[in-house]
Amino acid sequence: MKKKFFALFLVIVMGLMLAACSSESGSSEEASSGGAANKDLLNPANYKSDKDKSEWTIGVVTKDNTAAWFKRMEVGVNQYGEEMNINVIQKGPANADAASQVQVIEDLIAQGVDALAVVPIDPGAIEASLQNALSQGIAVVTHEASNQENTLFDVEAFTSADFGASLMDSLAGSMGEKGKYAMMVGYTTSTTHMEYAEAQKARQEEAYPEMELINGGEVPSAESEESVDGAYEKAKELLKAYPDLKGFTGVASTDSPGIANAVEELGLSGKVNIVGVGTPNEFSDYIKAGTINKLLLWDPKDAGYAMVSIAAKILAGEEIKEGTDLGVTGYESVQIIKGTNKTIIGNAPLKIDKNNIDEYDF
Repeated sequence: MKKKFFALFLVIVMGLMLAACSSESGSSEEASSGGAANKDLLNPANYKSDKDKSEWTIGVVTKDNTAAWFKRMEVGVNQYGEEMNINVIQKGPANADAASQVQVIEDLIAQGVDALAVVPIDPGAIEASLQNALSQGIAVVTHEASNQENTLFDVEAFTSADFGASLMDSLAGSMGEKGKYAMMVGYTTSTTHMEYAEAQKARQEEAYPEMELINGGEVPSAESEESVDGAYEKAKELLKAYPDLKGFTGVASTDSPGIANAVEELGLSGKVNIVGVGTPNEFSDYIKAGTINKLLLWDPKDAGYAMVSIAAKILAGEEIKEGTDLGVTGYESVQIIKGTNKTIIGNAPLKIDKNNIDEYDF
């Protein structure tokens, strides 16, 4: 009888141990997968700092700190820090690599920053790191990541639908609303890049029926991996495969220069229209030569300023709501859209061509 009882006791104990292990494993897997943070972690009010603002450190993490786009962003980041007497630092990987960006984020967490402002290469790849930051009381905001889960706010210069439609309208105007076109993104893992691309296609199908996206309408046509050389190689392949190609869009700042280099090398300047996103100084020679027709963008300086402004308001315990003024052009009265996260929408589009490019120096 005692032996039977002992055997039953062992079965019960083992069952409880297995249940505990399963529970621990599930919790561990949930944490490591970087799922959505709980409601308390996503409540901005919980990140009000008890320190004086002069003691705060806000870390800004870019996709590639060597790129002209993010050097321009750093101007706005530093401007905010100087105006508000807040320590703000901008860091990023030496090239647009998601694993390297994770390491930059983790390093800043280890340094004990008070807030993080991140422009993700791959939002999914950094969810666990951002959740780690939130769990340690570090406020998190993002840019170009409307699907980021572990963020208090994501800030955008405009809606992706509006920007994608504007890109397509510009390309269609250059192409006479007819012919085959291709679209390039930096990474298919980049939320905004894919949103812009899908919005372009939707606008083309709605308004320009005589235009045709190559490769059976697959979005995107090519991925540059945020590299001018990569964009050049992919564009050259497509231009040779589709000799009747009349237009290209590129939504990474590296795309259109690479596309333009391929167009020039193949002697197709003036025959292939290009509309892209980037900085005016990088595009100036191409725009003036007519290789790139139009540049659409938002000023990364202002986006950087807006991101840090949001982070500082959170640390100060200020409520961020519809109509909040972030203190910089295009973000004087923001909208808030609730989706995967709370996305702050500004009104900061810029359109540049050969007629006004000399008005911009960055």
